[in-house]
Amino acid sequence: MKMRFLAVSTALAAATALTGCSLAGSAGDPQKVTLWLMKGSASDDFIAQFTSSFEKDHPGVDLDVRIQEWTGIGDKVNSVLSGRSAESADVIEVGNTQVAQYVETGGVSELTLEALRLWDGKDWLKGLSDPGSVNGAQFGVPWYAANRVVIYNKDLFANAGIKTPIKTRQEWIQATQKLDKGSQQGIYLAGQNWYVLAGFVWDEGGELAVEGGGQWLGTLDDEKALAGMEFYKQLQDLGDGPKDADEETPPQSEVFARGGIAQIIAPPGQAAAIEAANPALKGKLGFFPIPGKAADKVGAVFTGGSDLIIPEKTRQRKNAVDVITALVSERWQTELARTMSYVPNKTTLAHVVEGNEGATAMAPGAAQGRATPKSARWAEVEAKNPIKPFMTAVLTGQDPKEAAKTASDSISKVLSSDR
Repeated sequence: MKMRFLAVSTALAAATALTGCSLAGSAGDPQKVTLWLMKGSASDDFIAQFTSSFEKDHPGVDLDVRIQEWTGIGDKVNSVLSGRSAESADVIEVGNTQVAQYVETGGVSELTLEALRLWDGKDWLKGLSDPGSVNGAQFGVPWYAANRVVIYNKDLFANAGIKTPIKTRQEWIQATQKLDKGSQQGIYLAGQNWYVLAGFVWDEGGELAVEGGGQWLGTLDDEKALAGMEFYKQLQDLGDGPKDADEETPPQSEVFARGGIAQIIAPPGQAAAIEAANPALKGKLGFFPIPGKAADKVGAVFTGGSDLIIPEKTRQRKNAVDVITALVSERWQTELARTMSYVPNKTTLAHVVEGNEGATAMAPGAAQGRATPKSARWAEVEAKNPIKPFMTAVLTGQDPKEAAKTASDSISKVLSSDR
């Protein structure tokens, strides 16, 4: 440790001599630390409280929180990481599945030691921590998670005589069949909601893609993945969701708000949008985890959410680490989860959302949540998204194996081709 300290001290001294100025600025000047957060990730009130608290606990530090739009964020982050940007950031919030791409591009600071010593990373949600790890090294620090649950209309369930909690896929299908009658839809499930499909595939033991020998291979044509698609078809048939569109075309929360739909599969935060569109549904929405194949294990889900990264080029690394330490602390994890209906970043903090029905329904799925294949090229797969036309093909009666092979070949080509 002494040798490491001396080496770091020598490097800092040399850098100071070369630049002719202090890295932190003149003595007595506040040290500015810039935190990039994505729009909608935290409320204005949360940000204001966190900033005030952090600056109080760290005298001499000026925390500058800047809100970023998701659109075009990839190029902005890469510009900062490479040092080409006129803007700077010391801590950046990124999507959990984006970390590998940024690490491959370069400029992301490794945080493996801090994860072990400061943040107790062994309890992190795997759906956040695994995508943040590349070749065994931790680069992304889990911040919060959100995953899909079943949002249902309590009145319609009561009218159908469904009183006991739904725990298994079989019970789910049976209940949805009872709910799907006349003009009433048992469930509204768009044909191209591929995140939901991914969970069904994982439940069957399948994968979207696998890596072997340095090459990626799409695996939607595997029998286990096809079994997941078959269950999706069985469920989708119990409603009138479009077979050739995703859940945002049109937004499923707006469709649900019109009434006559018993269930949708969505993050619980969509309940607020439903109630805003139809105030008559306020207090009439319930939540339960996506059921699994057996009652003792909920269904697999894609864990969305955010990780925090530190650019290698930051001149405020210690303060940046302190910012992350605060953001992932129990105090601020609790505040964020309760304010935004998120799942905290650790399994050991699941209790902090007790009393929030939507977040409580998310927690069991988040504890065993999954992420998309950990390839830096996966974002390109999503951009082309051959999974969506595969789903539509199966739902409209085409041969599942043939459609899956076409999609798998496309995934393999994107993930394994040279840039």
